Amino acid sequence: MLRTHPKSRIALSTALLLSLAACGGGGGGSGGFLPTGTTAGTGSGTTGGGNSGTTAAAKLNGIAATGAAFAGAKVTVVDQRGVTVCTTETDAKGAYECTLPADTKAPLVVTAARDDLTLYSTTASATGGNVNVTPLTTIIVSRLSPDGNPASLAGAIATKPDTVTDSTVKQQVAELVAALKPLLTLLGDAVDPISGAFTADGSGHDRLLDSISVSVRPDGAGANIEITVKAVPTSEDAAPLSISFRSDATLPALPQSVATATLAPAGASLAVASLFDRLTQCFALPLSKRVTAANDSTAVTGGPDQVIATECRTLFVNDNPASYLSNGSTVGRDINNQGAFAGLFRPGATGVKYDRGEHQFFRANGDQVLSYRTTDGTGAVQNQTIVARDVGGTFKLIGNQYNYSVSVAPTVQDRDFVSAPAYNYLSVSYDVSIPNRKDGQGNAIFTKAVVTAPNGASYTYKPGAGNANLVVDKPDGNSASTSLLRLAAGFRDTSKSGSPADFESSYFLSPQLSDEQLRQLPEQGAFKVEFFHVDTNKANVVQTHRMITRVPTIAEARQLKFADLTAGMRNEIKGIAPAQALVFDAPTANEPSLVDFSAEGDLDAWTVPDGAPAPTAFTVYGASSSSVQFEDKVDVASSARKAKVYCSSEGGTDNHCTTINGNSVYNGGTSINLFQLSATSAQQVLFLKGFSTRIPAN
Repeated sequence: MLRTHPKSRIALSTALLLSLAACGGGGGGSGGFLPTGTTAGTGSGTTGGGNSGTTAAAKLNGIAATGAAFAGAKVTVVDQRGVTVCTTETDAKGAYECTLPADTKAPLVVTAARDDLTLYSTTASATGGNVNVTPLTTIIVSRLSPDGNPASLAGAIATKPDTVTDSTVKQQVAELVAALKPLLTLLGDAVDPISGAFTADGSGHDRLLDSISVSVRPDGAGANIEITVKAVPTSEDAAPLSISFRSDATLPALPQSVATATLAPAGASLAVASLFDRLTQCFALPLSKRVTAANDSTAVTGGPDQVIATECRTLFVNDNPASYLSNGSTVGRDINNQGAFAGLFRPGATGVKYDRGEHQFFRANGDQVLSYRTTDGTGAVQNQTIVARDVGGTFKLIGNQYNYSVSVAPTVQDRDFVSAPAYNYLSVSYDVSIPNRKDGQGNAIFTKAVVTAPNGASYTYKPGAGNANLVVDKPDGNSASTSLLRLAAGFRDTSKSGSPADFESSYFLSPQLSDEQLRQLPEQGAFKVEFFHVDTNKANVVQTHRMITRVPTIAEARQLKFADLTAGMRNEIKGIAPAQALVFDAPTANEPSLVDFSAEGDLDAWTVPDGAPAPTAFTVYGASSSSVQFEDKVDVASSARKAKVYCSSEGGTDNHCTTINGNSVYNGGTSINLFQLSATSAQQVLFLKGFSTRIPAN
């Protein structure tokens, strides 16, 4: 049995969900969706059998954009032979240019990859010209690929080059145009998505990209594709305008009601980019210039009135930080480092950069939910969202104006039983995170929260001992000790019978949803949360929270790449197998107990492959000696590959911690049986990789 004082060394990995959100800038240009001659840039109209015989250097160029310029993306061009004939990078406007070698053999596949998102395009010619790379061209590549996976097309053309010809590409363009016709008519867009010229400035064709969200999800047999129009909804929980289809099926048309949709105005993406540029400028100021502070090196507490810099105050509606409210938080910082934009009051946040801002969807009042990325001085990255308001063409921060904190994230989880790999499984969930708020005496203020999903099903969440968040109730009324509402699960080993729900105590929907039912869940689905107070004199509060994207199906989840433990870390977890848990000895003053999740020699505990969101949190789960369950979480830098966790008590009956010399440490007999890393994609999809010490029995 492994017992520990100061160290319990043990990592995460996360994955990639191909979800493409169109947003940003764009603009006009020549070309049409249905060219009468050869596609622009295809020279003599080669149909996939090689070059036209020219000896002049062929220039391939285009724009990579999701609406917003896909800046800093790695562009790769692969020809029919499987040879990479060009590698370059997009500039700040999403533009790229390649000089193709003389022996380049058509057709070509072009990819633009950045972090956990890859866009695809193709051309039937090797004579150069314009080849854009966008979510729309990714749909075309998916529909040309034999298995629906855009990443498969490069391999397919090696053995069957006539997969990509002038005629096959034009046919796919024509079908896509027909499906989008109501929106194209509304926007007056007639630019060929692959060969047409446009600029990522929020006008013309780029405004079309700004006005839609596209997801392409391979599942091994094809791909599930959805196009959602980013229009102002009639109510907070109204279903969005969208179409969904399989990669090998006939494209349905967008509803005619799109013609009257209220969309973001031309150039809105530039205004979004400007907002995050202004945020960067605010945080570039020294602490004492941002807020009332005696110096630039000591954090301070305060509220919105202590924000003094014009560059910072003008970020908010009415140029007043007091107008901002989000999930119960106002602008400020308390002694616990809590508050909206608490970084304004901390020297460590100086120099934080904000970028990659994209409009994701509207709220019913016209406010917009924007996604963005922050990068701090250590290189740590966070993907987040915020609510802003268009005030005369300038975006100002307003928040969701809700009093209580809620986040709903589509979640994909890979559970790894390190000493019993036959039980490894994937599950897909909604993570409904509702902090267990306390009053001044440490008592919970909610008796429960009733959560209504987009399909109308309701679930009850209640306070749970040792849990920082409310946890979902099982049908029998017992607490599930998790905020995850697991919709479906499947073993990694597809030949294994039964279900993970047979041996897991966590909540699983019963019956679980099939992949077809999961596929029918909407993008931008809205959850309604009703809060019930301990103080019955307080009226119930109802809030609506919309997601950016849906959960993946199990088949889609099987296509995702997950990081893994380092070999050293995996061996250390295997060493716990006899006890099936890491158990702490009684701490002493010289050996206070904490979790040191690193391989022997203070080496890395986990690795993260290219294309996967990097973990930004590490959580340990276990129980006290009196069987009270708990979870302890620590944020980690996206560049980190190891972590330390200190004990954190939730009060009440939670006794897994004790205090030595004023420090909270793990109590003797406390056990840990799950180590989990989490990451969040730009689409706010939560990726969980959990490593369990247990050996299940069913």
